[in-house]
Amino acid sequence: TLTSPRMNMAVAQTPQRILFAGGIVTWGNVGTERVEVLDLVTNTWSVEYLSRPRLNLAAVSYNNNALFAVNGDYYGFRDYGFVVRNGTLYRDTAGSGDALVIYNDGTLSSVTEKSSDAQALVDKGAVQILSFGPSLIESRKIVVGENTEVGKAMTSNPRTAIGMISPLHYIIIVSDGRTDESKGLSLYELSEVLFKYNCTTAYNLDGGGSSTMWFNGSVINSPTDGRSDGERKVSDIVYIG
Repeated sequence: TLTSPRMNMAVAQTPQRILFAGGIVTWGNVGTERVEVLDLVTNTWSVEYLSRPRLNLAAVSYNNNALFAVNGDYYGFRDYGFVVRNGTLYRDTAGSGDALVIYNDGTLSSVTEKSSDAQALVDKGAVQILSFGPSLIESRKIVVGENTEVGKAMTSNPRTAIGMISPLHYIIIVSDGRTDESKGLSLYELSEVLFKYNCTTAYNLDGGGSSTMWFNGSVINSPTDGRSDGERKVSDIVYIG
């Protein structure tokens, strides 16, 4: 009997075994994938548990000895958008919006993916490329309008953003939202805060239920997607060790 749910089931065949990836279980802060294994030689079933590719931010931060961390661009949610991590190019399929480029000297800049080449950016010294957006501030000017939003997002949301005052001098913001205590920020309001702190470049990261900040061993904001409280499992973080 396969675990539930049965939809989106991954099937892989090896010379002697077929692996069925079914339902999800949770152990502590670390999610695991339940895999039911049929041995074709003995015709017997067994169960294995594999680490999930997505964990909550606290688990990833702890595993990487992070002092400070926020959620990243959630690249695992889609199959497009540049992905460069620590100088390695993992995905060069351009998205339709802006990408944040972090160079080896600590400089941040924003590029339009459709008119850029990911490998060329790496060749120029890009060590990280994050793909969510939009760009909020460029050359000390706010570049979003008062009605600019991300996809179907509401006007006010939990937000995560990073801004550069100068190379290696950053402002990182996480705003709670969708609660009685904090309704959140619009992209323009987020830009105004970063502009107030003299950012010359600023970029919007994944927000909503993903918006989480970790500092010195603990999550210090109140993550929620508006329906349930607590951290969302994400595919990546931005952290300082």
